[in-house]
Amino acid sequence: MHFTSEQLLDGGVLEREFSIEGIPGILWTPSSAPAPLILMGHPGNLGKMRHRLRGRAIQSGTAGLASVSIELPGGGDRPSIPELEQARADLHNAIEEGRPVGEIVDRLVVPLIEKAVPEWQTTLDAVLELPEICGPVALSGGPIGIGIRLARVEPRLVAAGLFAGSYVPHAMVEEAREVTIPLHVLLQWDDEGNDRQLAFDLFDAFGSSEKTLQANLGGHTGIPAFAGEDAARFFARHLN
Repeated sequence: MHFTSEQLLDGGVLEREFSIEGIPGILWTPSSAPAPLILMGHPGNLGKMRHRLRGRAIQSGTAGLASVSIELPGGGDRPSIPELEQARADLHNAIEEGRPVGEIVDRLVVPLIEKAVPEWQTTLDAVLELPEICGPVALSGGPIGIGIRLARVEPRLVAAGLFAGSYVPHAMVEEAREVTIPLHVLLQWDDEGNDRQLAFDLFDAFGSSEKTLQANLGGHTGIPAFAGEDAARFFARHLN
């Protein structure tokens, strides 16, 4: 794990860029150490998402929690993956034309999950070796398909906050039945890119005995500030 830069942010949170096995990422650690850890997912392009992720990391840092995020395969400055680019273009075209998207979603999301989840586990292995990180570990953000797989296969996760705002292969609904950790799921009611009924079916399928679905009016980017505050309380409850 090679750190390439560092910057001290508000609240004494230290932001450090790093690279591990060709995977770029950012680690945020609070002044109090050692600290529990949140894996912060995003839809791709870490550079464009940095400002938003930094805000979440500072909020978590004030609660004594560290955060880490990595670039998705094919995202940002990482080498493009032609089959995923084609599937993404096909998905946009199908949505605009009102055609079924199930097969296209499988072509896009399943390979991304297969590539991204092992990279998240490699990152987690490295970060947990740092003296300033102690665990436990939670997951925050998406894409939700990656979150489902990580929550199912990674025993070090004790809780997850997921955003029902991306397309999910129907096969993942069955996989969700094996997820048993506490969940906080956020749904934007008017999300133009989300199948609301599929989001309901997915939430119903989760095998967790503690799971909360928070639905708010608004589109994909209209998440109210208090929703983030509710998620922060969820993580504080399970990580502190």
